[in-house]
Amino acid sequence: MKQRLFLLVAVISTASSTLPAQTALSLGDAARLAAKQSGGVDVARQRVAQAEARVTQRRGALFPDLAAGIAQAERNINSATFGFSFSNPVTGQSLLRPDGEIIGPVPTVDLRYRLQQPLLDLGNVAKWRAAQSLVLAASADVQAQADLAAATAAAVYVRAARAEAQLTSRRADSALAADLVRIARDQLQAGTGIALDVTRAESQLANVRAQIIGARNERDRGLLELKRAVGLPLDAPLMLRDSLAGMPVGDVAPEAASALARATESRADVKALLAQETAQRAASQAIRWERTPQLGLVLDQGVIGKNWNRLLPTYSWGVQLSVGLFDGFRREGRVQEQLAASRETDAKLRDLRAQSALEVRAALLDLSAALEQVDAVRERLRLAEQEVSQAQERFRAGVAGNGDVIAALLSLNQARTLRNDALASYHGSRVALARAMGDVQQLP
Repeated sequence: MKQRLFLLVAVISTASSTLPAQTALSLGDAARLAAKQSGGVDVARQRVAQAEARVTQRRGALFPDLAAGIAQAERNINSATFGFSFSNPVTGQSLLRPDGEIIGPVPTVDLRYRLQQPLLDLGNVAKWRAAQSLVLAASADVQAQADLAAATAAAVYVRAARAEAQLTSRRADSALAADLVRIARDQLQAGTGIALDVTRAESQLANVRAQIIGARNERDRGLLELKRAVGLPLDAPLMLRDSLAGMPVGDVAPEAASALARATESRADVKALLAQETAQRAASQAIRWERTPQLGLVLDQGVIGKNWNRLLPTYSWGVQLSVGLFDGFRREGRVQEQLAASRETDAKLRDLRAQSALEVRAALLDLSAALEQVDAVRERLRLAEQEVSQAQERFRAGVAGNGDVIAALLSLNQARTLRNDALASYHGSRVALARAMGDVQQLP
């Protein structure tokens, strides 16, 4: 018996340990989690790694280039290819046939190394610095992708919260409809009601239950989209820590001037374009530096002989100065290409700043309008609830049929939906304003 009990406890503990823990996220948590581990951010980080690898490549051009080799070969040659003939200094006769003859085969064994060291190469130095600028641009793009992922996740969170609020509202409607059915049946049994009232109440209850099914499906789909947005497994348990009605409403909106200033200074995508423009200008400068003289040291040293038994040392070394005089205007074309890319980035930057200003102003307008709408629908919801209460009292007293109650329930259903829509619009405007100002990751 004890063994069976121990086995049962072990099975239960093992099963519970394999169940994933439920994740509870607030609006700000979802934005920050998406900024940390979304797919777009991971892709941007790999671009940074690629840019850093190119920096290593550019820096490598400033270090010595050392190569070593071993060669064992055998060859022959036609003496006619010399272009001249050797003569005997005593007799004056040619040592080689004028029409050529085969010399060899001559075996050779060669062991040597070759060292090339740039002493002065301003062009490669400029390319190295331009590659470092590309790393900064790629790093700035990571932050831009993070803000984009955070804004997307925050917007999805608001939609999921609205779906959750809709499901809660429909369940509350279902409770009222079920209570109406109970009252109608009681009155019919007591002889004070009619069958039509029961049918109406049951029809309303069936209608609300159908709405619950749709709301539940919308909630589940919203949670799936949120998991995808924040980078969680789709089968991971997830709970919304912030309800739609529980999130703050009526926060003081920033002044338009300060919001516009933050949009032009703090937005990560603006900083990314600025860094990209700087990198393009550095690349064009690096191309111009290729025209400067290049000074390098060349050393070739090793041993060579006809066989392995007798190898004699040989070497050559020198200092080489080279200057690129003409390359068919390829350099000029590359400079113009980089300048055109820089002008394109500058045009994108101007357009982005104008778009960010529009987004800030539009978000402020939407936020103000949504706040007024929230106040209006709250009053309508209060009146709809009062209408339902008064209609229920008249129905219980037998003064009127349940037609008035059903009409009041429909009005309450609509008022709750409008309340959820208004709150979702308000919080969506909060997210849009934070995105426009570059503060989406600072959402509470």
